[in-house]
Amino acid sequence: MKSATLIGPRAIEIHEVPEPTTPSDGLKMKVKACGICGSDIRRWKEGPPAGEKEITPGHEAAGVVVEVGKDVKYFKEGDRIAIAPDIHCGHCYYCKRGMYNVCDDLRLVGITPGYPGSFVEYQIITGEMLENGIVHPIADTTPFSSAAMAEPSCSVLATHRKLGDSLNDVIVVIGAGPIGCLHVIVSKARGARPVVSQRSEFRRKMVERFEPDLIVNPLEEDLVQRVRDFTNGLGADVVVCANPAAETQTQAVEMVRKGGRVVLFGGLPKANPMTSLNSNIIHYGEIEVVGDFSYHPSIHELALQLIDRNVIPAEQLITDRFSLDQVQQGFEKAAQGLGLKVLIEMDGKNS
Repeated sequence: MKSATLIGPRAIEIHEVPEPTTPSDGLKMKVKACGICGSDIRRWKEGPPAGEKEITPGHEAAGVVVEVGKDVKYFKEGDRIAIAPDIHCGHCYYCKRGMYNVCDDLRLVGITPGYPGSFVEYQIITGEMLENGIVHPIADTTPFSSAAMAEPSCSVLATHRKLGDSLNDVIVVIGAGPIGCLHVIVSKARGARPVVSQRSEFRRKMVERFEPDLIVNPLEEDLVQRVRDFTNGLGADVVVCANPAAETQTQAVEMVRKGGRVVLFGGLPKANPMTSLNSNIIHYGEIEVVGDFSYHPSIHELALQLIDRNVIPAEQLITDRFSLDQVQQGFEKAAQGLGLKVLIEMDGKNS
């Protein structure tokens, strides 16, 4: 079978490898579609992890079960399923309290060495993944391409569930990539009023399809003042920093209202993770600054349901499609940022 293998920085090749054997406690999935994630792009740029010669990336996947191990009870051949990367241990302090996303021994399919990803024709869903990972059925009415968008939707849904944002809240989303667009979609679905800040003219045009209440070009306008004007001087209820830029985190504290919340959603580069926040504004304004990472496994099931109902218009997020043979071109396209979601469709079919 064909497998996409990352062999070096910005170098991913298609190799012929033996089709994997289905374990007694696992499944074999014929992969139909898999999105290229921001973490995939970072790994592609850096090359395989230290000590690894190669790695198979990909974790935003959907496909069909083609073989079932003899000990598996809850899936059958022909089932349409979607997966997400997280595999928790189930035993640490956090797992015992249902905080699976911050598990002390969290492993990620397509990212952690020893857990090959989904840019393959056939992928093994191990017993460990079935027991402590994230695997959910797909409705017959949901295309595989749409189902692959469930995973990137999950962390966004988890953020807004935690925030409890609601009718008429003003939510500033800094960054209009795929995740920023999802923040717009979800906040609007909850009745909030999203404001988007984006430097790229191309992505400002892209986010228009999701109808935010205001789009700001921070290169030409004072973002903090624009938000203050939009809210009659009050400030935003919530600011979501959905980008990897420390300066926007500084701005976020300055544009949120008293008692408002700032969400540090996009991680900063590991080589330069420090940020600067005005602690007096936080202190005297009783502002909450929170981090947000990943999601509870149940959110993946919710994302699939919302996609099937078109509450999340998944197909509108997909701007580029490539075959598995074109995976290198897909990564190059995704790295340019000239689109939203890049999707790899293994056999060129979407049903």
